[in-house]
Amino acid sequence: MKKIIVSGFGGQGVLSLGLFVAYSAMHMEHNVAWLPSYGPEMRGGTANCSVTVSEEEIACPIVTRPDILVAMNAPSIDKFADSVPTGGVIFVNRSATDKKVARDGVKTVYVPVDTLAQNINPRGGNIIMLGVLLSYLGLTRAAAEAAVRYVFREKPQLIDVNLQCLDAGIDFAKD
Repeated sequence: MKKIIVSGFGGQGVLSLGLFVAYSAMHMEHNVAWLPSYGPEMRGGTANCSVTVSEEEIACPIVTRPDILVAMNAPSIDKFADSVPTGGVIFVNRSATDKKVARDGVKTVYVPVDTLAQNINPRGGNIIMLGVLLSYLGLTRAAAEAAVRYVFREKPQLIDVNLQCLDAGIDFAKD
């Protein structure tokens, strides 16, 4: 079972990233739970979601001790970094903050999300991060591609550019 919190400002695709993870896991026939949380201001306000991926039934969708934290901004590090247990992984959007994670016992991966997305799709940072997360979650590129195609099925002009973002994230994770 993997428990994930994705957090950032509204407009960064935080809730969508959680959905992409959930749809990817569903494509691989895993059980998933996705629970959004956001302030009334939406775009520009804080937003986060909890995602649980498991081969077993999920009893509770609430995540208080995430195995993986995706912090798309500095306030997300402040709010959630201490909740990640020893052995967990924290992914930080280095393009949005220079803040370092002051924690021992966790792996921290700094991803220049916006820089990687800039020449492909400036709004595709969440898909870049999806690509980075795949190997940590045990999800396949094929599952993530299926999720991208499903989410953008009514906007097919956005599929190829988002698949390019997915591949850029996968390539970053390989390095």
